[in-house]
Amino acid sequence: MPASQPGIRPARDDENQSRSEMYRFVASLLSAAPKQDMIDGIAGLSGDQTPLGQAISVLAETARHAQAEAVEREFFELFIGVGRGELLPYASFYQTGFLNERPLAELRGDLGRLGVARIEGRYEPEDHIALLCEVMADLAAGAFDVDATIEAAFFTRHIAPWAAQFFDDLAIAPSASFYRPVAEIGRLLIDIETRAFSLAA
Repeated sequence: MPASQPGIRPARDDENQSRSEMYRFVASLLSAAPKQDMIDGIAGLSGDQTPLGQAISVLAETARHAQAEAVEREFFELFIGVGRGELLPYASFYQTGFLNERPLAELRGDLGRLGVARIEGRYEPEDHIALLCEVMADLAAGAFDVDATIEAAFFTRHIAPWAAQFFDDLAIAPSASFYRPVAEIGRLLIDIETRAFSLAA
């Protein structure tokens, strides 16, 4: 992804550590197709009886029958394609119908205030869902010297307006198979976070 961030300090507590790990897990699956060793690792996961835990169990079962080559083809069809993929996972597109619009400019301003900079040689816009999940992972882990209100504001401004719709679209995308349970995990994560930040406010 096209940004770098400061070194991560220890997580503030177990709940935030779990949040950080879930965001980073989703980000890793949306930034690139997983290799076979990662797929095999996912196959060994087990979830609890919560909706999110059940979604993780479904993904694990899907991974047990998945091969990296097929998942890589699926990733290509979904997010890259010939010309373009089935989905454009960018905040600007979902909010305006176009790439590189105002949501991206606003995001760049907030990333700059956090100290997040573009990695040289990376040209993908920063408003990709995977990068936003990575930033949320770092915020939850306490990587930035900011308080909880900044984390809530970042989520509310850059993720809440569109990410749930993106995951809904991913769930029904024609090529989605391995990524269908990934979509459910992402949708549930966004829903949980939206409710949590609303209650905190």
